[in-house]
Amino acid sequence: MTEVATPAETGAHPKIEIFDVAIIGAGLLGLAVGRALAARGRDVVVLERAEIGHAASGSKGSCRIFRLGYPDAAYVTAARQAGELWRALEDESGRCVLLPTPQLTFGTGLRAVHESMAAVGAPCELLTARAAAERFPALRVGEPALLEPESCVIAADVALDALAAGVPEIRTGVYVLRLADDGRQVTVHTSADALTARTVVITAGPWSGALLAPLGVPLPGRPTLEQVAFLRPAGSAAETPIFICHADRAPYGLPVPGSTLYKIGIHPSGPVTDPDAQDQSDHAYLVGKLSEVAARYLPGYDPEPAATERCIYDTSPDEDFVVDRVGNVVVGSGTSGHGFKFGPLFGEWLADLATGAPGGPGPDLQPRFALSRFRRTS
Repeated sequence: MTEVATPAETGAHPKIEIFDVAIIGAGLLGLAVGRALAARGRDVVVLERAEIGHAASGSKGSCRIFRLGYPDAAYVTAARQAGELWRALEDESGRCVLLPTPQLTFGTGLRAVHESMAAVGAPCELLTARAAAERFPALRVGEPALLEPESCVIAADVALDALAAGVPEIRTGVYVLRLADDGRQVTVHTSADALTARTVVITAGPWSGALLAPLGVPLPGRPTLEQVAFLRPAGSAAETPIFICHADRAPYGLPVPGSTLYKIGIHPSGPVTDPDAQDQSDHAYLVGKLSEVAARYLPGYDPEPAATERCIYDTSPDEDFVVDRVGNVVVGSGTSGHGFKFGPLFGEWLADLATGAPGGPGPDLQPRFALSRFRRTS
C-alpha cells in the first residue's frame, strides 16, 4: 500500500491509501482472489462488513460437498481443476480441507450426469439399486445410482482459515458505501475512510448488485434463505456416503467432519430474502420437509433434527456463476448454492481478470459467466 498526500498539504485532510486491488467481501471468493493476487505480488486489501464466516454470510458453516458430478462437461472439467487447487492449498497450508467420501448420485438427472462425467473421463460407476443398497446400507436409494469415488466433504471453516492465511491485509467491520470508477482507478468510499485502487473486485455475495447498480452494471439476483438440518444416528449407523438426488428439488446429504452428525438440505427450497434483514430462525415447513428426507433416505438416523441452520444463497437467475470485468471492476458472484467447491479456481480466474492476465473461465464458460447475459435477458 502507498500513501499519497491530498492536494492540500496543510495536514487538514487525511492521506488516501492506494492499492493495486481492493476486494469487497471476505467470503470464500474474496479470500480466494485475495490469496491468488497476493501470491502474484499484488498489493491487496480485503474489506469485510462483518467478520469472516459471520452469521449472515453464505460461506459460513462446517462443511460443503466437493463433487465432479454435473450434467455439463465444462463444469466437470472445472471441478477437477478446482480439486487440484484445493490439494495445493492443503500442501501449502498443512491443513486438511478435502475429506475423501464416496458419493451416490441418483434421480431424473442421473443419465446426464453420467454422460458428462464419462465424456471427460471422470471416474464413476453405475450401480443397480440392489448393488447400491449392499455397498451403502446406511442410505436408502431404491433406484439405480452413480458412484462418484472422487467426491469429498469440504471442511468449510478450515478452507476459509487456510485461504485467509494467504491474504496479507483483511479489514473487518468496514462497510463499503459506494464506488466511483473514473476510468483510471476506482475510489472506494467506506464507513472508515476512502481508498483508491487500480482495480476493485466485488465478491460481496447478495450485496454485490447494490454496489454495481450506481455504476450502471446490472446484476440481477434472487437471494434465498435456505434451511439445513443435522441428524443424529439412531444407533450405530454404518458409514454414510454423500448423496445428491438430481431433480427439480434436489435433496442432498453429507457427513459433518469430526462429528457423528449428518447434514441434509434441499436445493433450492428457501424463501426469497433481503440480505440485510435475514431471519435466522427455523422455517417450520422446511424443517418438516427435511425430516421427510431423513425418513426416506437415511434409515439409520433420527429424522428429528439434532440441530438446524439457515444459510443465504447468492442465486443468479440461471444458476450459472458471474465471473467478469467491467471497466476497472471485477465481479465474482452468483454462486447459487453450488459454488463453494470451485473456490480456489474462482480465485485464480478473478485474479486473471483483475491483472489482465490470460486465463479466466475460458471460451467454454466465459460467455455463460459474463455480466452481458443479463443485458440480453433484459
